[in-house]
Amino acid sequence: MAKLLLLLALVAGLWVWWKRNQLLRAAMPPSEARALLGVGDTASIEEIRDAHRRLIARVHPDVGGSAELATRVNAARDALVAETRRNAR
Repeated sequence: MAKLLLLLALVAGLWVWWKRNQLLRAAMPPSEARALLGVGDTASIEEIRDAHRRLIARVHPDVGGSAELATRVNAARDALVAETRRNAR
């Protein structure tokens, strides 16, 4: 019985971890990402990364910011860099 409970707890933990990662990987719309980072439609990858560095320096949990906001800033950078690379092809 204890083994069954341990197995169920392990499966539940893996399911929660998987669902959380799915939510974190959900693509952020480019318009929202641009607004969050404060860059224009024609921003280059370097401009996107510079804006990300400036913003993450203020919202990172190590300097008193929140982990959730830092995650959103990182997701915005990732979305815009991916879009810029797709459009460059």
